[in-house]
Formats: sequence, C-alpha cells, structure tokens
Amino acid sequence: MQKIAVCVSGGGTNLQAIIDSIADGIIKNTEISVVISNKKDAAALGRAEKAGIPALCISPKEYGDRDQFAGAMVDTLKKYNIDLVVFAGYLVVVPEKLTREYKNRIINIHPSLIPAHCGMGYYGLKVHESVLAAGNKVTGATVHFVDEKADHGPIILQKAVDVCEGDTPEILQKRVMEQAEWKILPEAVNLIGEGRVYIKDNIAHIK
Repeated sequence: MQKIAVCVSGGGTNLQAIIDSIADGIIKNTEISVVISNKKDAAALGRAEKAGIPALCISPKEYGDRDQFAGAMVDTLKKYNIDLVVFAGYLVVVPEKLTREYKNRIINIHPSLIPAHCGMGYYGLKVHESVLAAGNKVTGATVHFVDEKADHGPIILQKAVDVCEGDTPEILQKRVMEQAEWKILPEAVNLIGEGRVYIKDNIAHIK
C-alpha cells in the first residue's frame, strides 16, 4: 500500500480529486495518510477531516528558521511512514533539507506546460494571467518531481488545454483544473504507486 501525504495551501480541489480517484478505484493501492497545510484556515484541511484523514498545519512562520521547519516536515512524514509527498497547490518555498530527504519522492502539480510560465512568482491566477498576456493559444498542466529549484524537476505528465477567445484568468484557471490538473495528478500518483515511473539521466520515464 502506497502511503501519501498531500500538502496544500488553499481550497484543496486537487486534494479532492485524489480523494475521489482513490474512492473510484482510479488510484489503486494507495491511501492518503496525512494532509499538511502551511495555513491553519486552509479549506483543504476541512476536506481532509470530512474524509476522515488526519489534517495538520505546519507553518514556516512557527519556526525559527528554514531548517527547523524542514525538520518538522521530515519528522511528520516519517511518523506517517510516507512513501510519496504530493504538492497539490502548496505555496511554500521548499527547504533543500526536505527535497534531499525525499529525493524523487515529492511531486508537484503546476498549472502550465513547464517550462513556460513557471518558476518563482508563478502561482495561482498569476500563471493564467501570464498565459493570456503572452497570447498563448494552448496552455495546460504539468506533474513533475520536485527538486531544489521552483517548478524544475523531471516532468512525469503533461496535458494541454486550449485557450479560448474571451478567457479571463479565472475562466482559464477553472478549465485547466477541470481538463488537466484533476486528471493528470491522480494518474501520476497511481503510476508511481504501481512502480511504473523511473528516472534516467534526469528525465522521468513511464514503463
């Protein structure tokens, strides 16, 4: 049984997609052992509690430095025997200590086709504002492994989504979530749980 931790900062729609995909059998042999947020008032924590999943707040603001915060995260993940950490709208600059400890065992969903519209400062509606400002006709979402750089690790899955005339950032955000994020994040979790994802020459492959 693959034990995962889902880290969130906001509403938790991607968390809900994972919860539903486990219930529907799309994600097999996997359980969400804990949900962690950096914000005490994150609606995602309520989603977790409703689903009977342990829900915790571990905020960087509560620790003296980044190392202490990273230590608290690592200790919690070890306590729950976590195999895979899933960042599902987790707006935290991740300490290197955490990425080292869980190398190639942390994945993230980003609402664009990396390497476009990604990196520091590109999150939430800012990504979709950037897509529209650039006049892109296609956008999408990416699931990738997390390394020391923002939105940088090996790409696991991507799915394209059309940009339509008259789109606002909010409309585009909703379409990307519905057509891409909520599909490829559960798919990636399942593929990893089945042992079908491996990394060679810093590129993720699916067997």
